[in-house]
Amino acid sequence: MATVGIIANPAAGKDIRRLVAHGRFVPNHEKVNILKRILVGLDAAGVERVVMMPDASMLGKSAIDGSKLKLAVEFLDMSVFNEERDSTKAAEMMAEARAGCIITLGGDGTNRSVAKSSGDVPLIPVSTGTNNVFPVMIEGTVAGMAAGALACGRVDLEKVSTVAMRLDIYVDGAPRDIALIDVAICRERFVGARAIWDMNTIHEIFLSRAEPASIGLSAIGAHLLPSCTGDTTGVYARLGPGATNVLVPVAPGMITPVGVEEWRPMAIGEMIEIKLRPCTVALDGERTLTLLPQHTAHVSLNERGPRVVSVEAVMREAALNGVFKSRTEIDAA
Repeated sequence: MATVGIIANPAAGKDIRRLVAHGRFVPNHEKVNILKRILVGLDAAGVERVVMMPDASMLGKSAIDGSKLKLAVEFLDMSVFNEERDSTKAAEMMAEARAGCIITLGGDGTNRSVAKSSGDVPLIPVSTGTNNVFPVMIEGTVAGMAAGALACGRVDLEKVSTVAMRLDIYVDGAPRDIALIDVAICRERFVGARAIWDMNTIHEIFLSRAEPASIGLSAIGAHLLPSCTGDTTGVYARLGPGATNVLVPVAPGMITPVGVEEWRPMAIGEMIEIKLRPCTVALDGERTLTLLPQHTAHVSLNERGPRVVSVEAVMREAALNGVFKSRTEIDAA
């Protein structure tokens, strides 16, 4: 049975960067609208079963209210805490349910939570967050059609997807967490509001990708050592007054000059020590960990991140293979 998982984060697109910058606010009714369009696309592609993460905002239930879909929609039997662990647990259960792919609605942080337990299940990340280097802006209808074509086995996964890199964080020699795009070492001692927006608080950054058209910390690296999806090196940079200054869109509508004291490529497998103490560690734009003087910590670039699907590539392959042609049209071709 062709199965697709959907994880929609109700908290994505609502952090402090709506106050300190001009981050777009994605209300729940718009997320419901996107989900409705995704479900229509999945249904048209022949998906038989959709497994959704439950949430306190009832996004999924609102999306299927009054719908006339042929596919069956199920909600995972799991507790909801309104925390990132909800997405991590949902991804784990979807992998166990052998989902053909997982569609996510959120930003870099949401996808980080999903990637921690999604295993080999390919991801289709739909952007509804703030800093969105990992997910992309894509019409929900087309995302649903692409996910359906993939889950139904009508396109070759290897042709339409890539394995992303990730950053692994080690504390006292043991794996502690991961990031998909960036790790920032902050001078602030407490997690606080979590979201990063003040560059003066950041001591150093580690980047898996430094794409010139990105926003946030990745954009800093893009002006130093630009890279893109598929490259096999990351970027390390220590910030502060130095000979180099770069003008960076650090948040939506917030462009700031950032001083850089040192930077260099970061190789796969290289372990770089975090020396600042005490500090907080931000993962994909959100402060997550606190390091005390007694801790040792390192960051490493790992080439075995989540598999990510290109919706554009899927739809191109689907068109070439006649996936959405009617049978009479195929026979006449």
